[in-house]
Amino acid sequence: MHYLKKSIILFSLVAASGSLMAQEEAAPSVYTYATYFYCDVAGQDRVDEIVKASNAPVYDQMVKEGLISAWGWMAHHTGGKWRRVQYYQAASIGGLLDAQEEFGKRMDALPNNGDNEFGKICSAHEDYIWKVESGTGSDTRSDAGFSVYYKCNESREERADEIWAKDFAPILNKAVADGKLSSWGWQSHQVGGAYRRIQTMTAPTHKGLLEARGGLIEAMYGNDNAAGAEFSEICGSHSDYMWDIQIETP
Repeated sequence: MHYLKKSIILFSLVAASGSLMAQEEAAPSVYTYATYFYCDVAGQDRVDEIVKASNAPVYDQMVKEGLISAWGWMAHHTGGKWRRVQYYQAASIGGLLDAQEEFGKRMDALPNNGDNEFGKICSAHEDYIWKVESGTGSDTRSDAGFSVYYKCNESREERADEIWAKDFAPILNKAVADGKLSSWGWQSHQVGGAYRRIQTMTAPTHKGLLEARGGLIEAMYGNDNAAGAEFSEICGSHSDYMWDIQIETP
Protein backbone atom coordinates (compact mmCIF):
# COMPACT_ATOMS: atom_id res chain seq x y z
CA MET A 1 0.00 0.00 0.00
CA HIS A 2 2.86 2.39 0.86
CA TYR A 3 4.49 1.70 -2.52
CA LEU A 4 1.18 2.25 -4.31
CA LYS A 5 0.66 5.58 -2.54
CA LYS A 6 4.13 6.77 -3.54
CA SER A 7 3.46 5.67 -7.11
CA ILE A 8 0.22 7.64 -7.20
CA ILE A 9 1.97 10.75 -5.88
CA LEU A 10 4.79 10.37 -8.41
CA PHE A 11 2.29 9.90 -11.24
CA SER A 12 0.41 13.01 -10.12
CA LEU A 13 3.60 15.08 -10.09
CA VAL A 14 4.58 13.84 -13.54
CA ALA A 15 1.09 14.53 -14.87
CA ALA A 16 1.10 18.03 -13.39
CA SER A 17 4.53 18.69 -14.87
CA GLY A 18 3.33 17.44 -18.26
CA SER A 19 0.25 19.67 -17.99
CA LEU A 20 2.42 22.74 -17.31
CA MET A 21 4.68 21.88 -20.25
CA ALA A 22 1.64 21.49 -22.49
CA GLN A 23 0.36 24.89 -21.37
CA GLU A 24 3.73 26.46 -22.21
CA GLU A 25 3.82 24.76 -25.59
CA ALA A 26 0.24 25.87 -26.24
CA ALA A 27 1.02 29.55 -25.67
CA PRO A 28 -0.94 31.53 -28.26
CA SER A 29 0.85 32.62 -31.40
CA VAL A 30 1.21 36.30 -32.21
CA TYR A 31 1.30 37.59 -35.78
CA THR A 32 2.04 41.15 -36.87
CA TYR A 33 0.68 42.94 -39.92
CA ALA A 34 3.05 45.86 -40.60
CA THR A 35 2.65 48.51 -43.30
CA TYR A 36 5.75 50.55 -44.08
CA PHE A 37 4.92 53.89 -45.71
CA TYR A 38 6.83 56.10 -48.10
CA CYS A 39 5.66 59.66 -47.39
CA ASP A 40 6.16 63.25 -48.44
CA VAL A 41 8.46 64.49 -45.68
CA ALA A 42 6.80 67.91 -45.76
CA GLY A 43 3.42 66.38 -44.91
CA GLN A 44 4.30 63.50 -42.63
CA ASP A 45 3.50 65.40 -39.43
CA ARG A 46 0.00 65.93 -40.79
CA VAL A 47 -0.29 62.16 -41.29
CA ASP A 48 0.53 61.68 -37.60
CA GLU A 49 -2.38 64.02 -36.77
CA ILE A 50 -4.73 62.07 -39.05
CA VAL A 51 -3.75 58.74 -37.49
CA LYS A 52 -4.29 60.04 -33.96
CA ALA A 53 -7.64 61.60 -34.83
CA SER A 54 -9.12 58.94 -37.13
CA ASN A 55 -7.23 55.63 -37.06
CA ALA A 56 -6.50 55.48 -33.33
CA PRO A 57 -10.13 55.44 -32.10
CA VAL A 58 -11.00 52.68 -34.59
CA TYR A 59 -8.01 50.51 -33.68
CA ASP A 60 -8.51 51.13 -29.95
CA GLN A 61 -12.12 49.94 -30.23
CA MET A 62 -11.02 46.84 -32.13
CA VAL A 63 -8.58 46.04 -29.31
CA LYS A 64 -11.41 46.41 -26.78
CA GLU A 65 -13.57 44.06 -28.86
CA GLY A 66 -10.77 41.48 -29.10
CA LEU A 67 -10.52 41.72 -32.88
CA ILE A 68 -6.82 42.55 -32.53
CA SER A 69 -4.52 42.25 -29.53
CA ALA A 70 -2.41 45.38 -30.10
CA TRP A 71 -1.58 48.08 -32.63
CA GLY A 72 0.94 50.88 -33.05
CA TRP A 73 2.19 53.83 -35.12
CA MET A 74 5.89 54.65 -35.44
CA ALA A 75 7.69 57.60 -37.03
CA HIS A 76 11.04 57.54 -38.80
CA HIS A 77 13.98 58.81 -36.75
CA THR A 78 17.04 57.45 -38.58
CA GLY A 79 17.50 54.89 -41.34
CA GLY A 80 16.21 54.14 -44.81
CA LYS A 81 13.31 55.42 -46.93
CA TRP A 82 10.37 54.17 -44.88
CA ARG A 83 8.89 57.16 -43.08
CA ARG A 84 6.07 55.65 -41.03
CA VAL A 85 4.97 52.21 -39.82
CA GLN A 86 1.47 51.16 -38.87
CA TYR A 87 1.04 47.68 -37.38
CA TYR A 88 -1.49 45.53 -35.57
CA GLN A 89 -1.37 42.04 -34.06
CA ALA A 90 -3.63 39.01 -33.79
CA ALA A 91 -3.37 35.32 -32.97
CA SER A 92 -3.44 34.13 -36.60
CA ILE A 93 -2.91 35.33 -40.15
CA GLY A 94 -6.62 34.82 -40.74
CA GLY A 95 -7.32 37.07 -37.77
CA LEU A 96 -5.07 39.75 -39.26
CA LEU A 97 -6.90 39.62 -42.58
CA ASP A 98 -10.31 39.75 -40.89
CA ALA A 99 -9.14 42.76 -38.89
CA GLN A 100 -7.84 44.46 -42.04
CA GLU A 101 -11.24 44.11 -43.69
CA GLU A 102 -13.10 45.31 -40.59
CA PHE A 103 -10.79 48.29 -40.17
CA GLY A 104 -11.39 49.30 -43.80
CA LYS A 105 -15.17 49.15 -43.33
CA ARG A 106 -15.05 51.27 -40.20
CA MET A 107 -12.75 53.83 -41.76
CA ASP A 108 -14.98 54.09 -44.86
CA ALA A 109 -17.94 54.80 -42.57
CA LEU A 110 -16.26 57.80 -40.97
CA PRO A 111 -17.48 61.26 -42.06
CA ASN A 112 -15.13 63.36 -44.20
CA ASN A 113 -13.01 60.33 -45.08
CA GLY A 114 -13.37 60.68 -48.84
CA ASP A 115 -10.58 63.13 -49.64
CA ASN A 116 -7.86 60.55 -48.81
CA GLU A 117 -5.47 63.15 -47.42
CA PHE A 118 -3.44 60.35 -45.83
CA GLY A 119 -2.97 58.61 -49.19
CA LYS A 120 -1.88 61.81 -50.88
CA ILE A 121 0.91 62.33 -48.36
CA CYS A 122 1.95 58.67 -48.00
CA SER A 123 1.33 57.48 -51.55
CA ALA A 124 3.28 54.19 -51.49
CA HIS A 125 3.85 51.40 -48.99
CA GLU A 126 5.11 47.86 -48.41
CA ASP A 127 3.20 45.23 -46.41
CA TYR A 128 4.74 42.48 -44.32
CA ILE A 129 3.23 39.80 -42.11
CA TRP A 130 5.56 38.64 -39.33
CA LYS A 131 5.29 35.92 -36.68
CA VAL A 132 6.67 36.64 -33.21
CA GLU A 133 9.25 33.94 -32.46
CA SER A 134 10.81 35.17 -29.21
CA GLY A 135 11.26 38.24 -27.04
CA THR A 136 9.74 40.12 -24.14
CA GLY A 137 6.12 41.18 -23.84
CA SER A 138 4.91 44.21 -25.79
CA ASP A 139 3.70 45.88 -22.57
CA THR A 140 7.31 46.58 -21.61
CA ARG A 141 8.18 48.65 -24.69
CA SER A 142 9.44 52.24 -24.46
CA ASP A 143 9.33 55.26 -26.78
CA ALA A 144 12.62 54.79 -28.69
CA GLY A 145 12.73 51.84 -31.08
CA PHE A 146 15.47 50.15 -33.10
CA SER A 147 14.65 47.62 -35.82
CA VAL A 148 17.07 45.49 -37.84
CA TYR A 149 15.63 43.96 -41.01
CA TYR A 150 17.59 40.91 -42.16
CA LYS A 151 17.98 39.15 -45.49
CA CYS A 152 18.75 35.50 -44.77
CA ASN A 153 19.52 32.17 -46.38
CA GLU A 154 16.00 30.72 -46.44
CA SER A 155 17.24 27.14 -46.15
CA ARG A 156 18.87 27.95 -42.79
CA GLU A 157 16.72 30.70 -41.30
CA GLU A 158 15.04 28.37 -38.79
CA ARG A 159 18.50 27.80 -37.35
CA ALA A 160 18.74 31.59 -36.96
CA ASP A 161 15.54 31.46 -34.88
CA GLU A 162 17.14 28.81 -32.65
CA ILE A 163 20.22 30.97 -32.12
CA TRP A 164 18.08 33.92 -31.08
CA ALA A 165 15.98 31.81 -28.70
CA LYS A 166 18.84 29.87 -27.10
CA ASP A 167 22.03 31.92 -27.44
CA PHE A 168 21.02 35.56 -27.82
CA ALA A 169 17.93 35.64 -25.59
CA PRO A 170 19.88 35.34 -22.30
CA ILE A 171 22.11 38.25 -23.34
CA LEU A 172 19.15 40.43 -24.28
CA ASN A 173 17.14 39.43 -21.21
CA LYS A 174 20.05 40.48 -19.00
CA ALA A 175 20.12 43.86 -20.74
CA VAL A 176 16.43 44.24 -19.91
CA ALA A 177 17.00 43.15 -16.30
CA ASP A 178 19.89 45.64 -16.01
CA GLY A 179 17.67 48.46 -17.29
CA LYS A 180 19.65 48.98 -20.49
CA LEU A 181 16.74 47.87 -22.68
CA SER A 182 13.00 48.01 -22.11
CA SER A 183 12.17 45.19 -24.53
CA TRP A 184 13.39 43.09 -27.43
CA GLY A 185 11.77 40.89 -30.05
CA TRP A 186 12.52 38.53 -32.93
CA GLN A 187 9.98 37.90 -35.71
CA SER A 188 9.96 35.71 -38.80
CA HIS A 189 8.76 36.49 -42.33
CA GLN A 190 5.39 35.07 -43.35
CA VAL A 191 4.29 37.33 -46.22
CA GLY A 192 5.92 40.32 -47.88
CA GLY A 193 9.15 41.50 -49.45
CA ALA A 194 12.79 40.46 -49.32
CA TYR A 195 13.45 40.82 -45.59
CA ARG A 196 13.22 37.47 -43.81
CA ARG A 197 13.65 38.38 -40.14
CA ILE A 198 13.23 41.43 -37.96
CA GLN A 199 14.94 42.20 -34.65
CA THR A 200 13.38 44.89 -32.46
CA MET A 201 14.61 46.67 -29.33
CA THR A 202 13.25 49.60 -27.32
CA ALA A 203 14.56 51.89 -24.59
CA PRO A 204 13.45 55.21 -23.08
CA THR A 205 15.86 57.22 -25.27
CA HIS A 206 17.63 56.74 -28.58
CA LYS A 207 20.97 57.62 -27.02
CA GLY A 208 20.57 54.96 -24.35
CA LEU A 209 19.38 52.48 -26.95
CA LEU A 210 22.47 52.97 -29.10
CA GLU A 211 24.75 52.67 -26.09
CA ALA A 212 23.06 49.40 -25.11
CA ARG A 213 23.27 48.12 -28.68
CA GLY A 214 27.03 48.60 -28.77
CA GLY A 215 27.47 46.34 -25.76
CA LEU A 216 25.03 43.79 -27.12
CA ILE A 217 26.85 43.54 -30.44
CA GLU A 218 30.09 42.81 -28.58
CA ALA A 219 28.43 40.18 -26.38
CA MET A 220 26.59 38.48 -29.24
CA TYR A 221 29.21 38.61 -31.98
CA GLY A 222 32.56 39.36 -30.34
CA ASN A 223 35.17 37.16 -28.64
CA ASP A 224 34.90 34.47 -31.32
CA ASN A 225 31.28 33.76 -30.35
CA ALA A 226 30.42 30.69 -32.45
CA ALA A 227 26.66 31.36 -32.35
CA GLY A 228 27.17 34.94 -33.51
CA ALA A 229 29.43 33.84 -36.35
CA GLU A 230 26.93 31.20 -37.47
CA PHE A 231 24.07 33.69 -37.37
CA SER A 232 26.05 36.17 -39.48
CA GLU A 233 26.59 33.46 -42.08
CA ILE A 234 22.83 32.79 -42.25
CA CYS A 235 21.62 36.39 -42.16
CA GLY A 236 24.51 38.31 -43.66
CA SER A 237 22.73 41.44 -44.90
CA HIS A 238 20.53 43.88 -43.01
CA SER A 239 19.04 47.39 -42.84
CA ASP A 240 18.80 49.43 -39.63
CA TYR A 241 16.01 51.80 -38.64
CA MET A 242 15.44 53.92 -35.55
CA TRP A 243 11.81 54.74 -34.76
CA ASP A 244 9.91 57.16 -32.54
CA ILE A 245 7.10 55.04 -31.16
CA GLN A 246 4.19 57.48 -31.16
CA ILE A 247 1.27 55.17 -30.35
CA GLU A 248 1.05 51.67 -28.91
CA THR A 249 -2.09 50.00 -27.57
CA PRO A 250 -2.19 48.28 -25.18
